[in-house]
Amino acid sequence: MRFVKAIGSTFLSWGPFGVFLLAVIDSAGIPVPEGVDALVVAVGSQHAGIGYLSAALAVAGSLAGSLFLFYVGRKGGEAYLDSKTQKGWPKKFRHWFHHYGGVAVFIPALIPAPLPLKIFVLSAGALGMPRSHFIALMLAARIPRYFGLAYLGAQLGKRPIEYIKGQLWELFVISVALFLFALLLVKVKDRMRQRAAA
Repeated sequence: MRFVKAIGSTFLSWGPFGVFLLAVIDSAGIPVPEGVDALVVAVGSQHAGIGYLSAALAVAGSLAGSLFLFYVGRKGGEAYLDSKTQKGWPKKFRHWFHHYGGVAVFIPALIPAPLPLKIFVLSAGALGMPRSHFIALMLAARIPRYFGLAYLGAQLGKRPIEYIKGQLWELFVISVALFLFALLLVKVKDRMRQRAAA
């Protein structure tokens, strides 16, 4: 625990650059639970302008790390999945991801709750999601997330960290509700497309 706090203090002392570096590390596949979120809030609580700069660098670092993981999936996972997803549940997952993969990437990237984003980033690369689509999803999710946290840090000091920790279950429920709502929208769109084709 002391080691984790020491690392957090070190990144905090580096300011916006520390946020960028931690965002790259976390998004590239090395899990840092609540690390980037808490760091954006902590830097924002010290100075609003620096907090928003940190939010921008968190977005950039998260995108860079996620693209690394995306390309790992694209280069290392595509051939493997091609050999394993021709039948059974892997084939069903592949079909499901082609329909709903964007939702599976967007929701955990947006909501600061413990959701499995990295496996979906790898799947996005391995299952052929267009790079431009992936980048758009990540930016659409990360920009409001990190700038919102920077705003909370600037307005409420360090209290948002405790607030977020105390609201994890609520955030999880919201994320599940958003996920289900997005799936419903996709299904409705599929039905409308099928009727139009018929």
